[in-house]
Amino acid sequence: MTTMALTEPPLKRLFDRLDFAPQPKRLELDVVRERWEAARSGAVAPRRSAIRFAPQDRGAAETVFAHRFDGQGDDSILTEGAPAASLLLGPCRIGDRLSEATNRRGAVRLRRLLKEVRRAGQPVLAQYTSVEHGRDRAIIEILATPLSEDGRTIDSALTAIWAHVLDGAPARAPRETDGGLALFALGASTSFGEEVAQALGAELTPLEDREFEDGEYKIRPLENVRGRDCYAVFTLHGDHVASSADRLCKLLFFIGALKDAGASRVTAVTPYLCFSRKDRRTKPRDPVTTRYVAQLFEALGADRLVCLDAHNVAAFQNAFRCETIHLDARALFARCVVANVGDGPVAVVSPDLGGEKRAELFRLRLERMLKRPVAKAFMDKYRSEGRVVGDIFAGDVKDRTAIIIDDLIAGGGTVARTAAACRANGAARVWAAATHGVFSEAAASVLASAPIDRLIITDSVPLDPTVATALGERLTLVSVAGLVGEAIRRLHTNGSITQLLDEGP
Repeated sequence: MTTMALTEPPLKRLFDRLDFAPQPKRLELDVVRERWEAARSGAVAPRRSAIRFAPQDRGAAETVFAHRFDGQGDDSILTEGAPAASLLLGPCRIGDRLSEATNRRGAVRLRRLLKEVRRAGQPVLAQYTSVEHGRDRAIIEILATPLSEDGRTIDSALTAIWAHVLDGAPARAPRETDGGLALFALGASTSFGEEVAQALGAELTPLEDREFEDGEYKIRPLENVRGRDCYAVFTLHGDHVASSADRLCKLLFFIGALKDAGASRVTAVTPYLCFSRKDRRTKPRDPVTTRYVAQLFEALGADRLVCLDAHNVAAFQNAFRCETIHLDARALFARCVVANVGDGPVAVVSPDLGGEKRAELFRLRLERMLKRPVAKAFMDKYRSEGRVVGDIFAGDVKDRTAIIIDDLIAGGGTVARTAAACRANGAARVWAAATHGVFSEAAASVLASAPIDRLIITDSVPLDPTVATALGERLTLVSVAGLVGEAIRRLHTNGSITQLLDEGP
């Protein structure tokens, strides 16, 4: 948790943020934390030799350096990672004392941070803004972790450092070739945003996402966005870290900050758009949350919203007065099915009447790609106050591969009961495909026992590891980063989204 409220004033002046038992947002720092946790194994602290980085962790390994404490004082000696340490301490070599570092301010920061690590015996994440000649130059994030070579006392520390260079610094000058595009990724969508940026051949634009001691936060761009075409990528799912409402609020605040900073156009890219299930009144005084969410985006000045497989496309398009772009994963799912289904007969199944249009469009695409007829079926479903009823099943799935298509899976009950109905009606195999894996706590056990041979989902929402473990080889993950990246490219250059959806990325 952020502990600045409990921190003594001298330490507060050195850092903007200080977290114990942290969850770093940067992948490189989080990898270091994960490797430290894995190597600890209940000891006071792990040995440095126990913390190993795999070949795919090269980026994380390049950010680390180590110091050995020199007695009981605050001084320490650099034992590893001089290139990484030089980002904070200035030019240095193995064997250099921290007290003799060229960058005195950086040395003071690190000495105080290592003192906290030694005292607390756990990782500490710190953040501060580097200032040169009165101008912000970079946001520096430091993760310091304790080490114990003798297995009894904390006698050294492993540190990882990451620098977000701000607008105006020499390293950022080549970015002006992007024609005004600014791509941001918020919070838990940072890894997904990096994949989107890679598909675009661009870089993520840095931002500050700072949480205060009471759970409030501020978020702002760290580059000049005046006159630029800005895209903010953030999937609005809820999990144990933050609720859908928390993430929605953060995205809205960021849109407001971009507009206040002079962005010419701001597009919210929400692969999963929250609060979309209540798109109409089914009972007296029901809320229409789809419309309320639309009004919030409009009030903060969003010029456009991009969504992937909305719960009800018509309701989504009619709720917003700003431009809406609706993407779908049909082409990606169809490619996956065609590559794996073989030559046997196939049927597409809708788990309820409300999804019949979605299933029919997918069936027609699959029929064109397979170049043979594809049957269809649907299941009756009625949900009220959390209870799902309806046992009618219509369609031909006998001796076929039945493919259940839906927009999302939450508890897993709908897809499980539809799969059971397909089996009862003679399906040879049952596959399920859903765009958003918004899995509840009970989903893993429900899906593990469901008669499903293969479950295909996208990475629009980070995959729940318990579901991945429960399904094992039955799970197939399809990436939508390329689709989102190509959509952003076409929106920025006024290309055709219709053609993209027809042909696929």
